[in-house]
Amino acid sequence: MNQEQTYLAEAVALARSNIETGGRPFGAVVVRGGEVIGRGVNEMLSTGDPTSHAELNALRAAARKLGSPRLEGALVYASGQPCPMCLAAMRMAGITEIAYAHSNADAEPFGLSTAAIYAELAKPLAEQAMRFRHVPVEDTSAAPLYVTWQRQQDKD
Repeated sequence: MNQEQTYLAEAVALARSNIETGGRPFGAVVVRGGEVIGRGVNEMLSTGDPTSHAELNALRAAARKLGSPRLEGALVYASGQPCPMCLAAMRMAGITEIAYAHSNADAEPFGLSTAAIYAELAKPLAEQAMRFRHVPVEDTSAAPLYVTWQRQQDKD
C-alpha cells in the first residue's frame, strides 16, 4: 500500500468508526510533510451543526496544530468526495491537492451525493435557486468597514 492509499484508508477507517457511534460515513485527514496534522469526522448529527463536515473538522484541527489558518503544502485525504462548502474552505486555506476514496456517484444511491449542489453552483448567480443579492450599507459615522480592518492590520 502506497502513502496515498494509507492516508485514504485512515480516512475511511475514521468514517467507519463514526458510523459505529451514530455519525455519518465521512472521515478526513490533513497531511503535510508526511505527517498527519489534522483528523476529522462528520459531526453534523451529534452537534446539530450543518458545517461540521469531516473535511472542515480536519482543517480546523490542522489549523489549531499549526497555529495558522493557512495550510499551504498540505493535502487532504477524504473518505468521500468533498462537498462544495468543504472544497471552498480547502481552497481558502491554501490546499491544492485532495484525494478521496468514494465519489458522488458511489454516494448517490444512499442520498449522500452533493452532485446536485455542484450543478447548482455551476450556474450563474442569477439562475440559482437561492436568492443572492448585494445590498450596500453606508455608515457615515465611521470609516468604511474594510478600511477599519486594514488600519487594525497595520497596527499589529
